[in-house]
Amino acid sequence: MDEILKRKMTKITVAAAFVAAGIYFFLQQGEDPADTEDIFSISEKEAEIEQNENETAAEPVIIKVDVKGAVKSPGIFTAQAGDRVIDLISAAGSFTDKADKNKVNFAQIVEDQMVIYVPEIGEEVTGDLENIQVGSSGDAATKGASGGLVNLNTATQEDLETLTGIGPSKANSILEYRETVGKFMEVDELKKVTGIGDKTFERLRDSISVK
Repeated sequence: MDEILKRKMTKITVAAAFVAAGIYFFLQQGEDPADTEDIFSISEKEAEIEQNENETAAEPVIIKVDVKGAVKSPGIFTAQAGDRVIDLISAAGSFTDKADKNKVNFAQIVEDQMVIYVPEIGEEVTGDLENIQVGSSGDAATKGASGGLVNLNTATQEDLETLTGIGPSKANSILEYRETVGKFMEVDELKKVTGIGDKTFERLRDSISVK
């Protein structure tokens, strides 16, 4: 009887050991996915933090805009990304009483090296001037911003028409003066050309040369 009891106890012990081993193995298997998930979760958070730090350290965009014409305080202003033409006109002291507001696109988003030109009421507006006044970087605007100057002594009709306020008739007058009188000796001599007044000359001064 004792022998039979011992055998039963041995079997029960072995079975209990297998059950315990199975439970331990099952618990270990169940923990692995959770641990793996935690590792990936931490890695994603670290990557997000690093990305945010990189974005914070990025250099701010510098936008310089040249505001000209019928504004109270013309000049070069620093704009923020997303600023519009009306924001830069406000920075320039707003419009003068003679400004033709209907010729300006207030809602246009400004860009670096942009020229915003506000014409006066009744002022002659050429095709090129229409592009510049709303702030787009047309040929004349680009030349003014990059330092490229139009040489009065070598410019063609097309070259002259890229200048602010110079249409076909004024460009032709400049060419006739050059052919009749000779080469321009200095930029101020441009005021001797028919149709070029002081205001027009002041707008052109920084965009022309005689060399």
